[in-house]
Amino acid sequence: MNRPVTPPMTEQHSAHERCDILIIGAGPAGLAAALAAAPSGAAITIVDDNPQPGGQIWRDGPQVVLPALAQQHRAALARHTNIRLLPGARVVGLGDPQPGDKTPALLLEDADRGWTQHSHRIVLCTGARELLLPFPGWTLPGVTGAGALQALIKAGLDVRGQRIVIAGTGPLLLAAAATANKAGATVVRVAEQAPWSALAGFAAQLPRWPAKALQALTLLHPQLRASSHVLEVQGTTQVQTVRLRKGQHAEETMACDRVACGFGLVPNTHLGQMLGCTLGGPFSGGQGLAVDAQMRTSVPGVFAAGEATGFGGSERALVQGAMAGHVAAGQVQQAQALRPQLARWERFAQALQTSFPLNGALKTLAQPGTLVCRCEDVPYAALANRDGWIDAKLHTRCGMGACQGRICGAAAQYLFGWTPAPPRHLLAPTRIGTLAACTPAPTTSAQREPAAPSG
Repeated sequence: MNRPVTPPMTEQHSAHERCDILIIGAGPAGLAAALAAAPSGAAITIVDDNPQPGGQIWRDGPQVVLPALAQQHRAALARHTNIRLLPGARVVGLGDPQPGDKTPALLLEDADRGWTQHSHRIVLCTGARELLLPFPGWTLPGVTGAGALQALIKAGLDVRGQRIVIAGTGPLLLAAAATANKAGATVVRVAEQAPWSALAGFAAQLPRWPAKALQALTLLHPQLRASSHVLEVQGTTQVQTVRLRKGQHAEETMACDRVACGFGLVPNTHLGQMLGCTLGGPFSGGQGLAVDAQMRTSVPGVFAAGEATGFGGSERALVQGAMAGHVAAGQVQQAQALRPQLARWERFAQALQTSFPLNGALKTLAQPGTLVCRCEDVPYAALANRDGWIDAKLHTRCGMGACQGRICGAAAQYLFGWTPAPPRHLLAPTRIGTLAACTPAPTTSAQREPAAPSG
């Protein structure tokens, strides 16, 4: 792809828009994909539901000083006139295809309008979300995910003087603790469910990635405890105390104002599954989008990069994104040149995956009355005897609320071994006006099929 095949982009809006390369997600992978493809001259559109590019790891806000690398990517993005960033926009479903479309048409929506986006290539950089597991008290005000706490603080949440317990697993816990401490909170405990032996084994490998080793040293927290996980959060209208497991049999109860709990990540694959992409990412427990050596998914013309394919930090996401952007723009050799970098960060991803497996005891935290689906108030007892995800939805409405199963679906997959079915046409609740506005596109004479000969 050496020159644009799409007319120059303007601010005029219509019910049907076109671009050469459509990138879903403006985190590190999405930004890297756009910048890699931009020199080809392709018309590139980036869609992200956040107000600013950067994703979770480079999330902007009033209390944020962006890393130099994030600032460099933003500045580079602004220099390319063939890159169009659409912040505050999201994919809500499949659009009506036109003859000649090389990839599925997507239905997009922002605060003002809905439209169908057509493209020649799609790069899915949809990232990941936290795995939240139910336990007594997890729906109390003041309980969030570990990453969610980071996002709230970056957005301006005042936590000065608050006592915070951070629990779950993985390096995100220490990053969340550092963010909270910097914002004036007191982190009274970081409860890591993995044992000390696993943490020591992971730390012993970090010198292979010196920047990661240095980062770990700066994030190390004096209140870190291994083989520890949350049992229950107590309070009436707000978090007051948290009960934690210590080792095999001991417990401790701590007074606190907030609890931030995350048990790892879940790849955001709903859109990829809707498009027909195969799952099987090697660094996501088989739950990520499967890609080949050139970031191609199983659907022609659709690529994937970043944590939607597996978990290995922003470095892996940046390399994967650049490779996907190069190949989408027809620059396969440039993508191949990045293979050694990707291999390096995939070794880090492997170390992450093997060091923080979840303790089976976490499956026993929920009590019969503990809500699993918060949107529809479905307790654990209502799900325990169901035959699968579809059966649970039909009989309890689990997964049919506002989040469309993004929280309870992942929890049910871990608790019961169910596999949530992929969405069929719509990804999220959508305005009627969006659906009404996106009628099938008019077909030009060049796109019409030739008429059958008469007689």
